[in-house]
Amino acid sequence: MTERAAVKAALKTQAVETPSWAYGNSGTRFKVFAQQGVPRTPREKLDDAAKVHEFTGVAPTVALHIPWDKVDDYAALARHAEDRGLRIGAINSNTFQDDDYRLGSVCHPDAAVRRKAVDHLLECVDIMDATGSKDLKLWFADGTNYPGQDDIRARQDRLAEALAEVYGRLGDDQRMLLEYKLFEPAFYTTDVPDWGTAYAHCLKLGPKARVVVDTGHHAPSTNIEFIVATLLREGKLGGFDFNSRFYADDDLMVGAADPFQLFRIMYEVVRGGGLSGDVAFMLDQCHNVESKIPAIVRSVMNVQEATAKALLVDRDALAAAQREGDVLGANAVLMDAFSTDVRPLLREVREEMGLDPDPMAAYARSGWAEKIVAERVGGEQAGWGA
Repeated sequence: MTERAAVKAALKTQAVETPSWAYGNSGTRFKVFAQQGVPRTPREKLDDAAKVHEFTGVAPTVALHIPWDKVDDYAALARHAEDRGLRIGAINSNTFQDDDYRLGSVCHPDAAVRRKAVDHLLECVDIMDATGSKDLKLWFADGTNYPGQDDIRARQDRLAEALAEVYGRLGDDQRMLLEYKLFEPAFYTTDVPDWGTAYAHCLKLGPKARVVVDTGHHAPSTNIEFIVATLLREGKLGGFDFNSRFYADDDLMVGAADPFQLFRIMYEVVRGGGLSGDVAFMLDQCHNVESKIPAIVRSVMNVQEATAKALLVDRDALAAAQREGDVLGANAVLMDAFSTDVRPLLREVREEMGLDPDPMAAYARSGWAEKIVAERVGGEQAGWGA
């Protein structure tokens, strides 16, 4: 197989998971902005996700968020997804939108509140069983705002106890993906603030626990690709929440602010074997001023472009330059790949997959946007807190 053919084959097998909540209404810290035609039910979210997959060919799974996507029959919801050529992806828990969690959830000083939070996580595993999902994704807003507010070490003990109970409930083919976040909403201590904390807990739990890297959850100038390389080396990278940011956790379209960073991350994924392994590539974005479905289509395309460039890196030339201490030569190898216009290559890939070479134009011509605006009248639109 030629190098070009190998790159194209890898791109055809890539999968990017889309999040159910990105199809609903979202906004800033101050206002949720409603758009016409957004889904009113989890099933309608899946209908929209099916369109993203239809035009990109590489978005076959959809992450759910509980209770935002709560239904009476999860097996029926999974069948609805299958009927539209999709599968249910990660099940995301929610332990941050209840008054009881004002001082934390699994790290709360009150045992009754911790029990409530853990029971919710166990409920999410039940939903995994019903939908066929393989991944439970955990993010905790737990932390403190003031010195002395709570015992830092005791909170880590409570976190470890909760994670261990949920880990013990997982099936043989299920995983726990632990996400971290530098700050917000806690401003003095955050209970899972960085990859090291997440890694330490996952290492103690066992092989079914992995770390999730959200590209917006870091301090400015953090070398995210170093984190990715390290976690891949240790076999503990479970997946990504892809987005882009200018200041903090902005949840903008992936690659929008710094496409070079996305390329560098994807090169480490390719270098570490993560593209063909069990690393989950998921979007975690909120589309506030742009149309939902086109923004998600564009985001999937951005991941594809960064991946294509990463696959084009001449790794033999790069290794030779590195061995020889050729600093500029090594950098030039990476820059040559990043500067390559991979859009013609991706158009070829899509045509060979039986897709329109231009997913954005194909979606615009499909009439789906007009159809959902006309049909989704009445009811309550999905959105933050729905």
